Amino acid sequence: MQKRMMLLINPNAGRGAYRSVLGDVLKVFYDGGWLPTVFFTQEQGDAPTLVTDHASDFDLVVCIGGDGTLSEVCSGMMLLESQRPIGYIPLGTANDVARTLGIPFKPAEAAHHILSGREMPYDIGQFGCNSFFTYIAAFGAFTEVSYATPQERKRTWGHMAYMLEALRHLGQLTTSHAIVEYDGGVLEDEFLFGAVANSTSVAGLVKLDNDKVDLADGIFEILLVKKPRDLLDLNDIVISILSSDFSGPNVSFLKSREVRILFDEPIAWTRDGEDGGKHRDVFIQSRHPGVTLLV
Repeated sequence: MQKRMMLLINPNAGRGAYRSVLGDVLKVFYDGGWLPTVFFTQEQGDAPTLVTDHASDFDLVVCIGGDGTLSEVCSGMMLLESQRPIGYIPLGTANDVARTLGIPFKPAEAAHHILSGREMPYDIGQFGCNSFFTYIAAFGAFTEVSYATPQERKRTWGHMAYMLEALRHLGQLTTSHAIVEYDGGVLEDEFLFGAVANSTSVAGLVKLDNDKVDLADGIFEILLVKKPRDLLDLNDIVISILSSDFSGPNVSFLKSREVRILFDEPIAWTRDGEDGGKHRDVFIQSRHPGVTLLV
């Protein structure tokens, strides 16, 4: 008897690339003894509802899309009393979670990995009451810069692409006065950027060593960046992030199970690369255990 699979597709991910790969993916799953039922999202925010309404009828949930799609699927799964394992076939732009987990970018190959993979617990971040994120919640200028840098420019220029994009926004950069309360300490300063993450890759820019990150230890990695005074400071910040050397005065690297950040006024956030709204008082905690991924 074939096992039941909920196959959730974001048709907009990768500029509709699912059209050219869906047949191969379905064949891999059919040959592996699974009976997929396909669901399409219509707009952002659909996936959590589809998961809460239908996931309990299946043995496995697989999503095809970007990190935002996976984030929505995990958010929906967190609202269920009886969870199902999640498989991920990346078709997005940054694909930070796929890079972190070593998931292949070729869809058919990723499908094979789901069938032969192991179940891995993965912590989920809770942002406020009923909002979640899979790998990052961030505020500040570098969030916009890292995601705004065109992919072709990243491939061609590497580090210089981020420098050029940051220079283009330098005159627009503003800091936010914040009080950061974390396990064992408090920081208060003017911050250019802040991120609470559970990942080794953020927007293809921030790279953390595997020995610094445990995806299921209930602990976040926190990056805080001060505003550069000049181009030398800016270059120092970019080099620090790209080299994962946070010993300088402009970048702080912390670990904590929960964090509260208080601002003087509402500040815009992103969650997993998507709009996270504006908030003055943010409380983030690790949901451990979170979800189960097949990798």
